[in-house]
Amino acid sequence: MSLSIVNTRAKLGLSAPLVSVEVHLSNGLPAFNIVGLPETAVKESKDRVRSAILNSHFEFPNRRITVNLAPAELPKGGSRFDLAIAIGILAASDQIPKQPLKDYEFIGELALSGELRGVEAVLPSAMACATADKQLIVSQQNANEASLVESITVLAAKHLLEVSAHLYQSQPLTAWVATAATKDAKHPEISDVIGQKQAKRALEIAACGGHHMLLFGPPGTGKSMLAGRLAGILPSMSNQQALQVACIHSLANKGFSKDLFERPFRSPHHSASAIAIVGGGSSPQPGEISLAHQGVLFLDELPEFQRSVLEVLREPLESGEINISRAAAQLCFPAQFQLIAAMNPCPCGYLGSQRCQCSAEKIARYQGKISGPILDRIDLHIPVNSIENKQLFQAEAQQQGESNQQIRQRVCDARAIQIARQGTVNARLDNQQLKKVCPLNQQQQDFLDRAINSYKLSTRSFHRLLKVARSIADLVAMEVPDIPQYQEALSYRSNFRASKP
Repeated sequence: MSLSIVNTRAKLGLSAPLVSVEVHLSNGLPAFNIVGLPETAVKESKDRVRSAILNSHFEFPNRRITVNLAPAELPKGGSRFDLAIAIGILAASDQIPKQPLKDYEFIGELALSGELRGVEAVLPSAMACATADKQLIVSQQNANEASLVESITVLAAKHLLEVSAHLYQSQPLTAWVATAATKDAKHPEISDVIGQKQAKRALEIAACGGHHMLLFGPPGTGKSMLAGRLAGILPSMSNQQALQVACIHSLANKGFSKDLFERPFRSPHHSASAIAIVGGGSSPQPGEISLAHQGVLFLDELPEFQRSVLEVLREPLESGEINISRAAAQLCFPAQFQLIAAMNPCPCGYLGSQRCQCSAEKIARYQGKISGPILDRIDLHIPVNSIENKQLFQAEAQQQGESNQQIRQRVCDARAIQIARQGTVNARLDNQQLKKVCPLNQQQQDFLDRAINSYKLSTRSFHRLLKVARSIADLVAMEVPDIPQYQEALSYRSNFRASKP
């Protein structure tokens, strides 16, 4: 029977549904048809597959060829099906054996010469293939990425002939060994930032509990430097977290990173659109908030972002995921990022000094670009003040303060306490968990009652205040926070709008 079935994987968000490539050769006028909801790139594979087969010195069947990509209701896009289609045609025409095909899945684009080329989003397919207990055959360009999944056997080939020789068992392909990922990437030292003791302390607390943070102050005071040094004091990701982050970057075609266990740091320009930030498109792709998953999203010059762009951050800041609905698909991308934002206090940046020429109306309009609901979701509001001259002239100024390694060790110890106690970082605690880890006695309740009234805190702000206090206590391994911890947490709720003239 001139029928063969080859397994491959489609791309659909972070999932990779199985696609069966069914190839049937029948009598009649020569034709080559692909059915099963193929997009343009898949339809064009007919010419690539035909040339690749001929240039690999195989015979292209002069018959009616029907290729069905099942299930038919699943949209198929890209060039990832080329290899599976070519193998299916060769098997249906008895030029390679059919029996071994059930043990493999095939993903790859074919050049006209028969060479294999890499495709995007291989890692989600490799994870799904491992779950199905199959071996995966890909191009050598995708082999390192696919080999990140430890429980899968990845076979890498350069050419269609190598794949056919392996199926014939005349020249078996050997299992690919992935390039080892590094865990010791170099980061700029936090001690390079002159002064700013309060901001450095707040940065350590933010790293400890995974809290969002807003830095505001005049230009040139070190806001961007502080934000860029957060990654250097964050703990390395676990294997599961690193694999999930790698899947997102694979889906976005960002390539394989050797610094696999380092948390991502994304810094989009303020001209970025809402789709670029949250993701989307006709075929939904992850945006910056998903590319920053398990890492840092740095928004410099926060008021310069479009208001609509900032408002779409509300849901992911709370839920840690983003749901994208389009006519073609409805997808959910993870977005557990840590937001670090920086801004000037006024349009010219020098509010409170003689250099500032901004009117009260301009200042109010500028600060009003950041809505209350967004500010409410940011745990730490930190002023970054100008540096005194004497600090600039100190000969050893650049060497003052603790190193990244010292701070990172405290952060790692505190996070280990959090994971053992509640299974997540403090910023992700729900209200029921928060009651257990932050029990309040009468004295603490009285203090917080006065704080809520004085600072006009919302319920959300109050809960975030408790979470920050819990992180401060974890840094010194306290069983429960006390009033000094709540006082320090309250000091980080400074309102930059209070400094209006």
